[in-house]
Amino acid sequence: MSIKKGDLVALHYEGRFENGEIFDSSSNSGHEHPLEFKAGEGQVVPGFDNAVIGMSKDEEKEFTLKPSEAYGEHNSKLQQKVPKDQLPKDQTPEAGMTIVVKTPDGNQFPVQIIAVDEETITLDLNHPLAGKTLIFKIKILDVNHEPGQYSHKH
Repeated sequence: MSIKKGDLVALHYEGRFENGEIFDSSSNSGHEHPLEFKAGEGQVVPGFDNAVIGMSKDEEKEFTLKPSEAYGEHNSKLQQKVPKDQLPKDQTPEAGMTIVVKTPDGNQFPVQIIAVDEETITLDLNHPLAGKTLIFKIKILDVNHEPGQYSHKH
């Protein structure tokens, strides 16, 4: 059965950069945690979504995503200076450091500090994978299974 839009898919994946460095995997530190999502519904980046359409259970595939198919190009307009006093007092900001910021709606996401001066820090609000070409290797485990079937209770 070929995967179509709206199908619940469970798969293992390994994501790496063009230099071969692995940036993410569904089997981190020996624990298997398959990725589950509904195909074609925007729950993953567009190129990943498109890659699974038409695949079948137990099928494997490797594909390369340009930034436009993944997390977008790096946008210099998403660099923002903020006063140092907006940071928690127990942190000493340094360029290259990643901190977690909270959005007004309560979501949290990581941002990288790219510069620090006397009174301000410059944050890069781009996704850490923006502007990068990503290579994925995937294996379809199941299609239209019970939701949460592959979730692990901690």
